Amino acid sequence: MNKLKIGIIGAGNIAEVHIEAYRKNPQVELYALCDVNPVRLEEMGRKYGVERCFTEASEMLALPELDAVSVCTWNAAHASCAMAALRAGKHVLCEKPMATNAAEAMEMAKTARECGKLLMIGFVRRYGDDCKLLQEFAANGFFGGLYYAKATYLRRFGNPEGWFSNKAYSAGGPLIDLGVHVIDLVRYLAGNPKPVSVYGATFDKLKDRDGIRDAKAYVAASARYMDHVFDVEDLATAMIRFDNGLVLSVEASFTLNLKQDKGEIELFGDKGGAKLGQELELYHQMNGHMVNTQLACPAACGFGDMFSHEIDHFVDCILNGTACKSPAQDGVELMRILDAVYESARTGHEVLL
Repeated sequence: MNKLKIGIIGAGNIAEVHIEAYRKNPQVELYALCDVNPVRLEEMGRKYGVERCFTEASEMLALPELDAVSVCTWNAAHASCAMAALRAGKHVLCEKPMATNAAEAMEMAKTARECGKLLMIGFVRRYGDDCKLLQEFAANGFFGGLYYAKATYLRRFGNPEGWFSNKAYSAGGPLIDLGVHVIDLVRYLAGNPKPVSVYGATFDKLKDRDGIRDAKAYVAASARYMDHVFDVEDLATAMIRFDNGLVLSVEASFTLNLKQDKGEIELFGDKGGAKLGQELELYHQMNGHMVNTQLACPAACGFGDMFSHEIDHFVDCILNGTACKSPAQDGVELMRILDAVYESARTGHEVLL
């Protein structure tokens, strides 16, 4: 069997997650790597036994035998790298967020259509065991009609290292980095309704919390650097209305004065509700009483090996023509929402979409 030859553009931390997932798939050969940092590139090539290593994406994309790529660069390079790969005849899995704005995202989707290649967006939460479980409850009518949802991704002190807080590379802070996950997950669980209006606010009050002496007690992988740029928001909040009547309230922070980090999704329907955090709690009626229910097996509502599920789906779409679960158009809609939140925060007014 001829294996699918995969290249990786951007050899940072998220690239390693993609690489490990590709290595588990017997239909894939990790074929080439690209990164602008030659030291990191050499390190990754040696670690994963990849001989074809490039500091220029155009050189890697010129390989005629290369079938597909994962774009794992900083956000500002997503559009240019993805479109270059598509025009070179490669299928693309682009990490979230799809781009830095909706205009870029629409150009990417257009390029994919014109080139006849798959452009899949890395909305990895769609591939988690928790998402599958909630979809099963929704499909069986547990929620009835969903009309309200709350999504939080809050960190007390968790600004990611490097470029994440530099707007020139990231295009934004926790909204575009963390909020994108929970906004997309709620939208996906609700059947991908279209956004119609957004009211948002952003804040930059705490930034890097200079002077925190016990910072290392709060930060492990998300390290704080004294010499890096921090010109993005540290907290974002938004109210999003969709065309099916659903309203979503979102909060996302890199740093905030709260007791502990918090990541939850709450869904409210006219028959039942749910809260997904460390465990899944269900709220409904039974025999004329209000009932709270928890799963007997909490592991069933965890993430599972969601990156492997995502990568396996990407490979399946390419080899077998399976319909993509996170297509480019969904990335475009998400970027329209993010643009609207930032615009609303800037003007202080609601944005109609």
